[in-house]
Amino acid sequence: MVQHIAWKDVELEHLSPTITRRMVTGEKVMTVIVELEKGAVVPAHSHESEQIAYVMEGAIRFTFEDGSTKDVTKGEVLVIPSNVVHAAEALEDTVDLDIFSPIREDWLSGDDAYLRGK
Repeated sequence: MVQHIAWKDVELEHLSPTITRRMVTGEKVMTVIVELEKGAVVPAHSHESEQIAYVMEGAIRFTFEDGSTKDVTKGEVLVIPSNVVHAAEALEDTVDLDIFSPIREDWLSGDDAYLRGK
């Protein structure tokens, strides 16, 4: 089924005082706009899904299991392979567009306590 959606009409989910997201899901792929205030932290985690992170505004520092980091700034893209452990910190107020395949079922079901600070 073809879907035509305006981001402004997608439910805004407040995950923490510093992180919000809006999700649109197809059959095999998910796209998410994540907004992070400067200093917001996404704890270390991994997932089956490949992730493409496109920073639309701001900057994010990604930290990987081996201790390496990548700073991704406005207009840049980071491709994170399946099952790679990573964390993130917003270096500035940031708007990030994430694309996942397969779909993050844990996000749809609310089983993402690591992101909600639980």
